[in-house]
Parts: sequence; C-alpha cells; structure tokens
Amino acid sequence: GLLMRMKSADWQSVIDLNLTGVFLCTRAVSRSMLKARSGRIINITSVVGLMGNPGQANYSAAKAGVIGLTRSSAAEFASRGVTVNAVAPGFIESDMTAELDKEPILKAIPLGRMGQPSEVASAVRFLAADPAAAYMTGQVLQVDGGMVMR
Repeated sequence: GLLMRMKSADWQSVIDLNLTGVFLCTRAVSRSMLKARSGRIINITSVVGLMGNPGQANYSAAKAGVIGLTRSSAAEFASRGVTVNAVAPGFIESDMTAELDKEPILKAIPLGRMGQPSEVASAVRFLAADPAAAYMTGQVLQVDGGMVMR
C-alpha cells in the first residue's frame, strides 16, 4: 500500500523477510567461507530496489537494502577470496505475475517479453560456478529485459 497509509507491522514484516533474512543468511555462511578463503554469495534482489515502485515502499527499500548489503559485504570479504554479488530480476513469468495486466508491463520492457525463471537461474549459476565470475564482486546483474536502462 501507499507509504502514508502503511502500517508499521506491514513495513517491518517485509523488511524482516527481504532484508534481515538476507543479512542472517550472509552472516551464517560467511564465517566458514572466510576461514576457507573461498566462496561465492549470491543474493536475490529486484529491479524495484534500483528504481522504486509506487505502493511498494517497504519492498523497494528492502531490495535496495539488499544491494547495499551485497556491496558492503563484497568490500569486507574480498581480501579473503569471497565474492558477493546479487541478481536483480525484473518481471518474471510466475504465479505472482500471472494476474497482472501485461500490456503496460511489456511496453516498459525493451525486449518486449517477461523473463523466464530459468533465465534468473542461469544468472545465479553463472555467478556461483562460472570461472569468468571469479573476478566479479559487488555487482548487481539485472535480468530485466532492459527495463531499468530506460
């Protein structure tokens, strides 16, 4: 809902799930990765964290926070061989997006289509396992059909 009408509990529950949850997971895995001097952490954020979205101040803030957490963690962990990156999906075909009016969404996406879950998974797989991603840290890969470049 709109920010001025948003209940504090609605704000907090979204922050807890989408930002605090990422913090807790990052903290939980970081100790062993730092000790091993190896590891790749991949956070899932959203293009909404880069551009905002009316009626989603809580979600936008949480996802922007994930980007900040990703970059801060990357700076802290880099000297110990641990990379931290994020994937920011745009509109992806899913149960959540099935009910949306697709016409205005597709007009905002230069590729003219919604993404597939497999495309998000491929970006995560690249960051997790591809040797080419070993020199990437603190980055946000947008899987959004070009939506945010506008």
